[in-house]
Amino acid sequence: MGIFGKDSVIKSVLSFTCPRCHDGSLFEKGSLLRPGSLFKMHSHCPHCAQSFEPEPGFYFGAMFVSYAINTALFIAAWVALTAVYPDYSLTMLLGLLTGVVILGLPLTYRLSRSIWIAIFVRYDRKFAGEARMKQR
Repeated sequence: MGIFGKDSVIKSVLSFTCPRCHDGSLFEKGSLLRPGSLFKMHSHCPHCAQSFEPEPGFYFGAMFVSYAINTALFIAAWVALTAVYPDYSLTMLLGLLTGVVILGLPLTYRLSRSIWIAIFVRYDRKFAGEARMKQR
């Protein structure tokens, strides 16, 4: 099984794949040239047909996961700034934090949704096997 094996929840979360089959992508292909495309999710898994929005407002809880991720990013940026430039100004700190949030938004958004759905949808080998059979 392993921490990053085929049936690893951590691997599924970090690779933004379906929590049930670990094969289908949660998000559509995005492009940095079209930033809005980085936030589009598939409605269902292309491999096992798992719904990625089981109920209306399902991802409301992902907002709290995003809050935790952003807090960790803020603390990491603050510690890094303090280590590199101890005599920073408040304006410099706020500018850095704003940059971190804006540049990290697509990753934070995707990661928080991936974590949230992985909490509620469990891996099922049966669906992973069917998905691999359909690909052949």
